[in-house]
Order: sequence, then C-alpha cells, then structure tokens
Amino acid sequence: MKAKLILENGMVFNGRAFGYLEETVGEVVFNTGITGYQEVLTDPSYYGQIVTMTYPLIGNYGLNLEDSQSQTPKVKGFIVREACDFPSNFRCEIKLNDYLRNNRIMALDQVDTRALTKILRNSGTMKGIIVLEELSESYVKEKLQAFTNKEAVFRVTTKDKYSIPGSGKHVAIMDFGIKANIINSFKQRGCKITVFPATAAYQNILSVNPDLIFLSNGPGDPEDLWMVIENLKQLIGKKPIVGICLGHQLLALALGGKTAKLKFGHRGCNHPVKDIEENRVYITSQNHGYFVEELPVDTLVTHVSLNDGTVEGMRHKTLPIYSVQFHPEACPGPRDANNIFDKFLEVLT
Repeated sequence: MKAKLILENGMVFNGRAFGYLEETVGEVVFNTGITGYQEVLTDPSYYGQIVTMTYPLIGNYGLNLEDSQSQTPKVKGFIVREACDFPSNFRCEIKLNDYLRNNRIMALDQVDTRALTKILRNSGTMKGIIVLEELSESYVKEKLQAFTNKEAVFRVTTKDKYSIPGSGKHVAIMDFGIKANIINSFKQRGCKITVFPATAAYQNILSVNPDLIFLSNGPGDPEDLWMVIENLKQLIGKKPIVGICLGHQLLALALGGKTAKLKFGHRGCNHPVKDIEENRVYITSQNHGYFVEELPVDTLVTHVSLNDGTVEGMRHKTLPIYSVQFHPEACPGPRDANNIFDKFLEVLT
C-alpha cells in the first residue's frame, strides 16, 4: 500500500506502508547504525520519534526474544530504504513486518533515506506525519502542531519500584526510560539493584540507603523535567551519583549547568568519543537530541565528541559525581566503553 511522509517544512517522501497501517505523528530523526534495529526500536529514548535508518537494508536478520531493550517498541514510526521480507539468521524468531504490525508501529519503506537524512542534517530535526491517504494541508498542519513529547519520560518509566537481588554494592536506579542492558551491566558486576519510577521522591530513594544512585537514559528535553531536577538537588551531596545520557543532562542541570538541543542529534553505534582522562578514543553507541552546553561550576570535562566537540562526560571536582552522555552499555553498538560501569562503581571509593 502506498503511503508518504510529510515533514513540517512541507516536503513529501513517498513510499510503501508496512507494519501497522495507521497514520502516525512524531519527531523525525535518523540513526547511522548498520545493525541493531531491534535495539533501536525498543530503546525508550526513542519514544515519540519516527526513526529513519540510514543503512539501506533493514530486517535482514529478523528479530528475536532476547535483544529487546524494553518490553515493547517505543518508536512512533519507522522509515527504511528497503525492508527485508525474507530474513536469514539462526536467531530469527519473527520478521520485521510482523513484529511492527503486532506492536502497532507504522512503517514506511522504498523511501530515499539518503535524501531524507541530508534534509534532517541540513535543516535540523523536525516533526513529521506518515499518512495513507491524501489529507488537507490544514489537517496535516493541525496534527503536527498538536504533537508534543513533553510527557515522554512519564510514559516509559516503571510504574512501581522493584528490586533485583545481588551480593555487591546497592545501586538505586532512577528510571527515566532505562535500557535493559544498563541493568544487565550492573547485574554482571554483582550489584543489588532497586529501580524507582521517575516520579519517586528523594526521601524514598534515600530510605533504601543505597551505596550509589544511578540516573538512567530516557527521551525528551531535560528542561521539561523541572520536578525531577528539583528532586535531584536534594540528593546531591548525600550519596554518590552517576548517570548516562538524559541522566547526565539532568545531573548537569541540577548542579547549575545548562543544556541545549542539537541540530539533528547523535544517534547510531559509530560515534567516536575521546576519554580525556585516559587519553584514548572509544567508538560509542549514542542516542540523544540534547547535550550539556554549559558545565556546572566545579566540574571537569572527562569525554568529548570527536565529531562536533560537544561534552560527552563530566566529573565533579570534590563530590562523588560522574556521568557520560554516550551509552557504554551499547546494545546496539561496540562495547569499547563498557569499563565505564567499573568507573561508576569506583566513584564509591
């Protein structure tokens, strides 16, 4: 069935609809990864977004029951150059089209994703709508204007506190849309884990007397989460705090820094980052549209992006606080930076 993507600047991309055939609206972004589309689809940080994959063939190894980063896909839509109808891999348990249809995700293929990516790169991320029929200009404009992603974190966070047993250090996780492999990375290090909703009050977190507080990744603009930021201010100085991605941004804001929106974001599993402390370069997995524009007082830059020079990590000079913008847990992506989880635990010493 024919369908098309309409961007808020009026540009139209024609293609073929697959997955769940229903109109969808979201923020159109692009991901530069060659593999890992299942992890991308299920990463809560993509909530509210229509993801365009720059690699031309998607679905060629299918999907399985093990690699998802959350229980269900979180994207609003999916755009590819060519969707593979006949995957071939010994781990394949379901085809891409069937997976998207079963989970009510609208998708579009036969799209010139190279041209679309160039537009997003040059003009910046923008809203878009995937439609199956001809719609009036006023209807499209109204739908795009009405779309907002301000409540994204509260849609993807856990509803209730839960615990995972372990014999090591006790890590309290604030879940803003956490990926499964972040939890797995702490579990592999023997940590006892208590996961709290994004709405949890600081008193509740301190009541379990954790050794370390971890701030997770998640979707949306960190400045929209002013209640969370005020909550974090009450935790600073009381317990060691570390964070990844959105958690890194929220921590910077709570300490008095500033964040800003990137023109088109960093999304993919091939982003070079320099570790200033160890004078080495990692190839990292990234997924963010915002960054720390101005560091808080008494913090140091620990990592920088080699693509655009933006801050990719910070450490407090006197307090046990450390955070990174990239995703050391990978999934998808290389595991170059997996040792960051050891550094998180070293904050305790």
